[in-house]
Amino acid sequence: MVLRVASDHKRQVLDITTDVEAHLNGQGLANVFLKHTTAALTVADLDPGTDQDYLQALETMTPARSWRHPHDPPHFPDHLWSAVLGVSLTLPYKSGKLQLGSWQRLVLIELDGPREREIEVSVIKCD
Repeated sequence: MVLRVASDHKRQVLDITTDVEAHLNGQGLANVFLKHTTAALTVADLDPGTDQDYLQALETMTPARSWRHPHDPPHFPDHLWSAVLGVSLTLPYKSGKLQLGSWQRLVLIELDGPREREIEVSVIKCD
């Protein structure tokens, strides 16, 4: 199943937990794979303001330098952050709900929006 998620800003953290759960039933493992190199998937705490903290921390950790990325050098950090954070997760689910911790949410981190992103969701049922 392909899930499409649209961002509104250049950099944005989007909670996709319920979007993925809408396609789950029973129990098993859900693999979510993002088909892009300038966005990422992770599990994160989304207390108010933490979305901006994540984005600011990424920018702060990346040195200002002349990147060699051929078509748009200043845009290279978007690719770097995607590679470091990752584009795929496998998460257990039960009764159609991801088995996340109390404060955990499945998030897409948009690094070069606004765009529509495609996420491939595959499941292994364990009923």
